[in-house]
Amino acid sequence: MNAFSTPRTTDSELEILEILWEAGSATVRQVNEKLESKGRNVGYTTTLKMMQIMTEKGLLDREMEGRYHVYHPLIQAGTARNALIDRVVNAAFGGSAMKMVLQALGNHKATPEELKEIKEVIASLEKAQKKENHGNQ
Repeated sequence: MNAFSTPRTTDSELEILEILWEAGSATVRQVNEKLESKGRNVGYTTTLKMMQIMTEKGLLDREMEGRYHVYHPLIQAGTARNALIDRVVNAAFGGSAMKMVLQALGNHKATPEELKEIKEVIASLEKAQKKENHGNQ
């Protein structure tokens, strides 16, 4: 599944996916308890309905284990995050990743560790671009 075929996810669906990415798999009750522990006052039946819709959308799969349905994500965290970032970049920043990054850095005080990681990513991108440019000559 690529960013273009990844179903759109709502904030609530992303919240459920985050729980399942962390846990690997879980029952509706386990997901609901985790949501409640995060301060979300969501009823069991609401969580159940959300997870059923997510299964229909191809975001989750479920298997019977005894009397319980156990759900697990069908999309990887990176795939969903990339699709979300693509939507945000295109919708809010006119397709410019640079504008989004500058906005994010301006609104959020990056830690020294985050700045180091950003510099490493930039260096890696520059290195790959140099290789690509040399290969095209």
